[in-house]
Amino acid sequence: MSKKRALITGVNGQDGSYLAEELLAKDYEVFGLVRRVGLEAPEHRLERLLPLLDRIHLQPASLESYAGIFNAVAKIRPDECYHLAAASFVSYEFDDEFSTLTTNINGTHYLLASLKDLVPQCRFYFAGTSEMFGSAAEMPQNEQTRFRPRSIYGISKVAGFELVRNYRERYGMHASSGILFNHESPRRGHEFVTRKITSGVARILAEQATELRLGNLDAERDWGFAKEYVDAMWRMLQQPVPDDYVIATGKLNSVRDFVRIAFQCAGLDWEKYVVTDPNFFRSGESVALCGDAAKARNVLGWEPKKQFEEMIREMVETDCLAMGVTLPAAAR
Repeated sequence: MSKKRALITGVNGQDGSYLAEELLAKDYEVFGLVRRVGLEAPEHRLERLLPLLDRIHLQPASLESYAGIFNAVAKIRPDECYHLAAASFVSYEFDDEFSTLTTNINGTHYLLASLKDLVPQCRFYFAGTSEMFGSAAEMPQNEQTRFRPRSIYGISKVAGFELVRNYRERYGMHASSGILFNHESPRRGHEFVTRKITSGVARILAEQATELRLGNLDAERDWGFAKEYVDAMWRMLQQPVPDDYVIATGKLNSVRDFVRIAFQCAGLDWEKYVVTDPNFFRSGESVALCGDAAKARNVLGWEPKKQFEEMIREMVETDCLAMGVTLPAAAR
């Protein structure tokens, strides 16, 4: 019996690398779409995939090219497709809105159209986001909550979500969307506040920095662990009927909580190092978003396991290791 073939867009990202590992462990043949420039400098652009490069197949393609996507799908003919790639850095200032909309909406459409024409039986996963809820009128948010996005990224994801639903209902495709709330790990990009905090702690411990400048410490998020969230993606595509699911912990924590715990891991008093910088405040930030993952728990058998503090400690330890420092014994 031949192996299942899985195609992952955004395979070199945080979620993509964890998903590739999980699928390889389940004996899938894994294919990843990457920009051609990534193949030319894998040691820099594909860092998260370096341990996997001899076990996965990388296909150059851009989300902005229908021909490129179509040709990749024609070559791979996947059984499952996980669409994780997107212009994903959230901005509430609407800067670079045109490229974000073009990449995210057209890329999703190109992929769905190619799958429909070439391998309509392929099961499809779309990476939604809590940013789709934006200034939600209810708390917590579930699959029935109205979308009210406040960022161009969120708007583009709502459009992608509706494309997925349209292809599911109009063409009978097994297409599902995961509405994932914030999820972090040691593989999170440095442009995100969580990784900025944990790498900042490591730099201070290594005596390469004396302060950490942050924005609104009172901002709250529903933070989970990325490796657990990719397991939910896989579970969605194993269901007999496609559907949409909120994936979240159902617990709110503030940036201040994250900071306090991260510095505690290093045996440091955060108040001595953290500087609140108005330049990092977001003028149109979403309200606190907290997800209700009851449907995922009941249908998929999925629930978060790693505790908030445990996740932060793993991130701090990894960043400290990269800086060549170890956590003080008393803080371990």
